[in-house]
Amino acid sequence: MAAPVANKAGSGSGSGSSSGSGSHKPAFPELDFRSGARIEELNKLIQEFTRHDQREYDDQRALEIHTAKDFIFSMLGMVQKLDQKLPVANEYLLLSGGVREGVVDLDLDELNVYARGTDYDMDFTLLVPALKLHDRNQPVTLDMRHSALCHSWLSLRLFDEGTISKWRDCCTVADHASGATNYFFSPIKVAEWFYDSIRVVLSEVQKKPQRGMPRVDKVEKSGTILSIILGVGSSRMLYDIVPVVSFKGWPAVAQSWLMENHFWDGKITEEEVISGFYLVPACSHKGKKDNEWRLSFARSEVQLKKCISSSLMQAYQACKAIIIKLLSRPKAISPYHLRSMMLWACDRLPASYLAQEDCAAHFLLGLIDDLQHCLVNKMCPNYFIPQCNMLEHLGEDTVMLHARKLSSVRSDPAEHLRTAIEHVKAANRLTLELQRRGSATSIPSPQSDGGDPNQPDDRLAKKLQQLVTENPGKSISVFINPDDVTRPHFRIDDKFF
Repeated sequence: MAAPVANKAGSGSGSGSSSGSGSHKPAFPELDFRSGARIEELNKLIQEFTRHDQREYDDQRALEIHTAKDFIFSMLGMVQKLDQKLPVANEYLLLSGGVREGVVDLDLDELNVYARGTDYDMDFTLLVPALKLHDRNQPVTLDMRHSALCHSWLSLRLFDEGTISKWRDCCTVADHASGATNYFFSPIKVAEWFYDSIRVVLSEVQKKPQRGMPRVDKVEKSGTILSIILGVGSSRMLYDIVPVVSFKGWPAVAQSWLMENHFWDGKITEEEVISGFYLVPACSHKGKKDNEWRLSFARSEVQLKKCISSSLMQAYQACKAIIIKLLSRPKAISPYHLRSMMLWACDRLPASYLAQEDCAAHFLLGLIDDLQHCLVNKMCPNYFIPQCNMLEHLGEDTVMLHARKLSSVRSDPAEHLRTAIEHVKAANRLTLELQRRGSATSIPSPQSDGGDPNQPDDRLAKKLQQLVTENPGKSISVFINPDDVTRPHFRIDDKFF
């Protein structure tokens, strides 16, 4: 919390004694009570962090982004053709930021460590439906009898015989009460199949390399997530690809959440918020990894993000940059927990307060306080399913260790912000150095293949650059037909291209 600005002498109850002398005491700068930091300085540091953290793309970089995206979608189209397991006309959700950035509620314990600047320049998360249940007239039925809150098993009895036949080898088997065999979709087996299929496709693609095709610098499986780092020109892009189950509508377990008042009421429609949800391959602390999936509301979060003020978002990004490194070991707090706390704060605080542009420092300090409060009490409710406590499994030693680390941040937030700024500046320097080396060694770029009719032209680069400029930080939904990957099939929020 911050100390209020002191009133000048002559106001309030003390006005009578000072008015005769004509002297006025100067106003004190607004200070943070806990650390003594000047609020104005913290605001400037957050602005500086934002300036360095936000990346502006020229036409060349925009074209490289599109080329990498096209390569990923072409690869997934080839995976579909391998054994016809994936839906023919699929709907992907492309999110700006990797899994390590907390864009999806997934466990980070098993993920390999990648760093921006050192390993990649831009990162994305791509949710790829292995199964879709998009009949809005059919109630969403999830088997939660064996799972913790916010988790579920998925029986293929919800699907037709053709689907069961395709995916039988990616299921665990149990006997149903009726005597029939019940196949449960296994996140572990699906992830293994997905990884093996992509390796087969990439092996075939690399046997016949084409000019301008992205370099595949790395393909790694971490738990149930597949991470691919592509090089296009001088750009390196990390794609965290996650096999999911996609549903339209809203799960019954989250129905009560819709009955409450929320910060987005009147700003976006309920239909936009509850358009669909996912099951992602992650289990609860004591769950059965072979069978258990986690409910994800990533599609809804894309919509809610539109209603969050820029100053709160800046504070969130700065806070995230601080805690990712500080609380990395042992894994207890993820950026997704911080995102949930931010959404709860949006519900708790007046929109007029959160909209103030000069309050980013207050928001940062408040997020740190919220995070420490949640840790000490081992309580962080899921925003969409509040009865699900995402921190209840933490041990006392882990809680106290991280609470002490957060206490050090709260005691000197300015110093930790300066450290975060230096880290992002260092990452930017590494990226620029790689670009300079790339220019000097003439790394193949899609733009150098102007004579190839299969490559995108400058008009596409300009169009994509316009989209990037007009929609900073927004997430992209992608619609793709694997038999036609030559046309753009993507949506930024409500705009289709």
